[in-house]
Amino acid sequence: MNPALLDDFSLEMTGKDVPGLEEARDSIPPGTRINITFLAGEDTATRLAAARAVKRLGFVPVPHISARRLPSRPALEEFLAGLAADGTAENVFVVGGDPARPEGPYADALAVLRTGLLRSHGVRHVGITGYPEGHPGIAEPALWSALTDKAAAIGADRFTGDVITQFGFDVDPVLGWLEALRARGVHLPVRIGVPGPAGVRRLLGYATRFGVGTSASVARKYGLSLTHLVGTAGPDRFLHALAGRYDPARHGAVKVHFYTFGGLRATAEWITRFRQARPARA
Repeated sequence: MNPALLDDFSLEMTGKDVPGLEEARDSIPPGTRINITFLAGEDTATRLAAARAVKRLGFVPVPHISARRLPSRPALEEFLAGLAADGTAENVFVVGGDPARPEGPYADALAVLRTGLLRSHGVRHVGITGYPEGHPGIAEPALWSALTDKAAAIGADRFTGDVITQFGFDVDPVLGWLEALRARGVHLPVRIGVPGPAGVRRLLGYATRFGVGTSASVARKYGLSLTHLVGTAGPDRFLHALAGRYDPARHGAVKVHFYTFGGLRATAEWITRFRQARPARA
């Protein structure tokens, strides 16, 4: 395993995970980027408090902005103004969001990017989404169009940026998608979404929700059992396969983003052990 692939990895948490982050802080390298989700049922105060906590604990907060969950332009301005006041606005991640119908004026992430509000509130770096295995509710041509348009908007507004992908269990579609991304002229760094260690049943549940492939062959490759759902699984095999086949000339700049389905501390401690382990033999 090439340890460089896990240099500058990022993590994800919810607004309610601050106690978990405090518990895990000694296992996470200072300066690690930590994304803070924008979930239904969480208010602005909760999201702002989480970003402040990430900064206070020595990490880089990356608050999410869910376009379809924003009820109004003033709501977006309020959130951005709160981040700016707290010194946590420099990095954001803009996503379309889950609601079938937008709750306000923003149908997608591009609409938020085009408001001009991000730069005026101190945002300097913008993350956007990528879907190597597609999206259950969006056709592939629309996904590619949206991604290239967002990348163009990031460049036009002179932001730095990156693409964070949905998690998966199979390296093949990830590498193919990276090549297709670069062929379309998108050269933003990519953070490959990887599930941290978690219960098999939970992992399969999230996979079903997000349209991630879990065929028998994929499950075996990853180390999952579709018949024995008790126990946990980590991304060891996935990361070894990714490191073994990653070619910077073809795939561009790549890092890893961990979805902490099994908890922040469990994920952080797993990463530490994995990075310290001897390279696996072929």
